[in-house]
This record gives sequence, C-alpha cells and structure tokens, in this order.
Amino acid sequence: MQRVTVGVGPLTESDVVDVARNGAGVELGADAIAAITSSRAVVEALAGDSEPHYGISTGFGALAMKHIPLQQRALLQRSLIRSHAAGSGAEVEREVVRALMLLRLSTLATGRTGIRPQTAATLAALLDSGITPVVHEFGSLGCSGDLAPLAHVALALIGEGTVRDAQGRLGPAVDVLRAQAIAPVELAEKEGLALINGTDGMLGQLLLACHDLDLLLRTADITAAMSVEALLGTARVFAADLQALRPQPGQAVAAANMRALLADSPIIASHAGPECVYVQDAYSMRCAPQVAGAARDTLAHARSVAGHELASAVDNPVVTLEGRVESNGNFHGAPIAYVLDFLAIPAADVASISERRTDRMLDSARSRGLPPFLADDPGVDSGHMIAQYTQAALVSEMKRLAVPASVDSIPSSAMQEDHVSMGWSAARKLRRSVDALTRVLAIELLTAARALDLRAPLRPGPATGAVVTALRELVPGPGPDRHLAPEIEAAVEFVRLGAAVAAADAALPEPLR
Repeated sequence: MQRVTVGVGPLTESDVVDVARNGAGVELGADAIAAITSSRAVVEALAGDSEPHYGISTGFGALAMKHIPLQQRALLQRSLIRSHAAGSGAEVEREVVRALMLLRLSTLATGRTGIRPQTAATLAALLDSGITPVVHEFGSLGCSGDLAPLAHVALALIGEGTVRDAQGRLGPAVDVLRAQAIAPVELAEKEGLALINGTDGMLGQLLLACHDLDLLLRTADITAAMSVEALLGTARVFAADLQALRPQPGQAVAAANMRALLADSPIIASHAGPECVYVQDAYSMRCAPQVAGAARDTLAHARSVAGHELASAVDNPVVTLEGRVESNGNFHGAPIAYVLDFLAIPAADVASISERRTDRMLDSARSRGLPPFLADDPGVDSGHMIAQYTQAALVSEMKRLAVPASVDSIPSSAMQEDHVSMGWSAARKLRRSVDALTRVLAIELLTAARALDLRAPLRPGPATGAVVTALRELVPGPGPDRHLAPEIEAAVEFVRLGAAVAAADAALPEPLR
C-alpha cells in the first residue's frame, strides 16, 4: 500500500488526494516525533504553573477567564471534545474527513501545538487503518478552526462517537478501534484544543476542489474544441499570435490546448477556404480560451493560497520556536474562505459557456446544418432537447452557489468570537459546484460527440476523434430516442475519472495542460 510520511515540512496537494481519495496509508516521520516531543515539554512545564495559560489551565472561548484547578484539567480537555462534537445534518464524505484528519496531523507534526507524541500517533493510526469518524454537514463557522468537524474526529480518538471502518461499516468508535488494536487516548493538558483548532476541513476541501478543477478545465478545452468542430467553427481565432496580444497566462494555455485538439481536423479543413460564408463564430466558441483561461488563473491563485496554508501551523495557543505559549488568530479561515468563494465564480462561468455551446448545437437555426435537437426523426424523436434542460438547471444552481459565503458572519461564544469566516460553508457549496460542472461538461461532450457523428462522412481531428471513440465504448452513437439519463451518467463518470482527457492525451504529441 502506498504511504505518505507526515513530517515537519508541508504536505502537497498530491499527498492529500492520495490519502483522502485513494486510500494511501499514513505514518509519522521521525522529525515530526522529535518536534512534537520538544514542544510537549514546554506545555508540561506550564501545566503546574500558578499563572493562567489559555487552553491549559483556563476555559475556552468566552470562558477563557475561568481558572481550572489542576485536578480537573484532564476532564477539561475531554469535556471540550464532547461539547464541541455538536455537528448536525448529513454525513460528510469520507474523502473530506480523511483530508481534514491528515491536515490536522500535519499541523501536529510541526511541533507547534504541544500535543503528546502518542496522541498524534493515534490519529495517524486511525488514518492508516481506514477508520473514518462520522462528521456532519453543519457545525463549523470557519473560525476557531473547523471546531465541530474536528471535534467529531477527536471524539473517535478518545473512543467515543460513531465511525466507519475501512469497509465503510458503521459502528461505535470503541469497538472499531479495539478491532484494529488501537487504544483510545486519555487527553492531557492542551490536547483537546490542539486537535480541533485548525482550518483543516476548509483546506482539505479546497485542495480536493483544486485537483478536480485542474482536470475539469482540461476537459472544458476538449468539449469546446469538439463543439467548435461540430458547429463548423474556425480554429484561426486560437492562433498563438492573436492570443499573445493579450498575454494572460491561463488564456495562452487554453488556446494552445484548443489548437492541439483541432489540429488536422477534416471537419475544420472542409470549410477553411475563402468560400466559407461564416465570418465570425459566436462568443461561446470564439471566446472559449478567454473564459477557461481566466478560470485557470483563478485556480493558480487558489493553489497559491492553499500552498501557504499547507506550510502553516494553525492552532491556538501555539508553542513558538522560542518556547513561548501564545494566543493568536491564525485559526481564522478568511484566506481559504475567499478563494473557496472565488473558485465558485469561474466554475459557474465555464459551465455557463458550455451550456451555450450545447444549446447552439441543438438549435437548427444556429447549428449550421445539424438536425433539430440532433434527433434521429425530429418530431417523433426529441434527441438531446431535455439534456440541455438538465444543463440549464445545473448552471442556474451554480450561479446561486457562486454567491459568496465569506461576506457573512454570525457572532458566537457570547461575542468573544464576534467575526467568523464561514469558510466551511464556502467549501461545501464549492464541492456541489464542482460536481455540477462535471455534469455540465459531460452533457456538452455527449452532445458534441453525437453532433460530430452526424457530420459523417467528415471526421473530427485525431484528438477529438479519440475522445468520441472512447465515449462510444460506453454510450452508443446516434439513433432513435433512448433512455437518456443512464447515458448522461456514463458520460459524467467518463469526465470525472479523467477518461476524456486520457483519450485526448493519447492522441496528442504532448498532453493537455
């Protein structure tokens, strides 16, 4: 089994995807154990101090002024976890929970939280054995970290709450841990806070979304190129010298992809001469690189923010390199919340322009010779008419999901925590938006493939033709109306699993970027 070593240094996006989605194992590095051991000594030196220290000898939030006697400090940490495991709603996806567990472990591994080595090792053991605590949809305000989601994870560490084992079976944490020979943790001073005071849920969902959007933007170039071919559009507008007049980096990449995808296309060549009466293509065709390119630039910015967060040690209080224990505000999720919201905007716009191309292929007044709705016998058959309705519903939903969550704030903890980021909410809606974009692009791909088949005997280019051929292993070509929903779902999985990009890449001299 592939394993990811969690050390003092930052994880990568790939590490998070491998553990969260692909089931990679986890182990603590020797450097992490040394750093954790060092900072724990600082906390233990303060544990018996008569001077109050937040999270060690005081209450939490608005109760921070309450001094906790020495004999009650272990109970303090356990009570914190139990009270903060207050989530509600649907169960959060396994990959999201594994991502936030891994990212919390990464912060613990920096040695800035004061946790004990055995507690960090137990969290690593849960990940390594595939045990996933049940975390609920609602409970995080994206400030003081993702408190409720992380508290449900910490609850499992102490042998309480409900978890799923590696096979997805639900059971009491104490029983599932025992079956894996993992001993529950008895929390000591500071450890409850160290387990829950991080931005890990927001960051995990951001990293997964970035990974998915990278694939979807390459897929969007494929579907746009297929639609341009199907609509007898021109590839001249994607020329490098024209794109260089506006040196936006993402636009250059998208245009280069489309040039490669449309190279050597018999359909494009069939109407490339001076006799062609189509002077300009519609914006949804001509401006595809501008939209997909701007989305790439937004994604690059989001990845930059995520990279900074991966290199962070988010906790409150923290053990500094100089050995002080200090309160701070680094748990505030604003940096992540903003880019989570930001990414929902280009996702919606890439979907919007995709839907416009689909609609154009279905409209016989604008499709340049294709049958109405690509139907086999228009009137008797409706073809892809309602597939576009589904796209329209998805795009409309994505526009609502693009409304930012991070501009909202509801004070909590008796006004001690009087400004919050709502970053968890931004993350949850971005996940829905990424799923919707996958579906919108799948419908465009399905429609464009049918339209290209209907252009026979003219054939698409080698790369777009390879995508059609790969899709045809799952979905048959044009014909009388069939039950369309299963074909749409097959196309969705074709896109989601990267099969469209893989098929195009296999036919190109260099892979799409």
